[in-house]
Amino acid sequence: MSSSHHYTLKVECPGRTGLVAAITGFLAERDFFIVEMKQFDDENSGRFFCRLEFSSVNELDLEAISDEFDSKVAKNLEMRAVWRDAKSPMKTLILVSQHDHCLMELLYQQKRGELNIEVTGILSNHPDLEPIAKFYGFDFELLPKLETSLETKAAREKRILQAFKETGSELVVLARYMQILSPELCSALSGRCINIHHSFLPGFKGARPYYQAYERGVKQIGATAHYVTSDLDEGPIIEQEVGRVDHGFTPDGLRDMGRNMENLALSKAVRAHSQHRVFLNGLKTVVLS
Repeated sequence: MSSSHHYTLKVECPGRTGLVAAITGFLAERDFFIVEMKQFDDENSGRFFCRLEFSSVNELDLEAISDEFDSKVAKNLEMRAVWRDAKSPMKTLILVSQHDHCLMELLYQQKRGELNIEVTGILSNHPDLEPIAKFYGFDFELLPKLETSLETKAAREKRILQAFKETGSELVVLARYMQILSPELCSALSGRCINIHHSFLPGFKGARPYYQAYERGVKQIGATAHYVTSDLDEGPIIEQEVGRVDHGFTPDGLRDMGRNMENLALSKAVRAHSQHRVFLNGLKTVVLS
């Protein structure tokens, strides 16, 4: 069915019989055409997760359709539903330090239309990557530096949250932003902040993971994209990439190989989140790809 109006519906609720029928019946009654539907019933947590993409001949008032769905379906089923225009880009704030590869990959994919995000700004604690931001036509802001490290951290986090709110951003991406966020900022951005860790978590957390991996003689290395929580490198995992290595790799060789995996894992995680495919499920995620 050809239509210029495509939408997504993201649903989660306690598991029970009749959920799919209730959701699809509501859409069918309004002549909406289901383009894609993915679902998962977690028997351990007792939760139901579902993502649908559908089309409509006419442009929809999403607030009105959401209210109608809530009153006729969601309320009785303890259901949380989010309706979105599938073409609407997700407003995304990017934080960086000095490493350029993840930023370049995100901006390149955004420019090519492979990532449906609107970059609302690029903030950094170093000036190094400003030329890259300017090349792609995005605003770059150097975060403040005060007399002490504690004052600096507080001022920077205040500015990050301020920029997030001012720009109407929906997502923060730590594209190798090499700073640990405070518990307060992690809480404020819960479920809306993605980090790339240059290691295959849960192994080799914290600093210099490639050197940690080298010392252990690993045969696989990887990269992990996860939601940020106050527990360092413990947030729910969204995407991982892994590659084979052997005894001949130096720490620098592991790092060089890992950069490509960091790019892949982070861009896949951002794509899944921006397409509303990711659900939090306790300490884990459900990704309906």
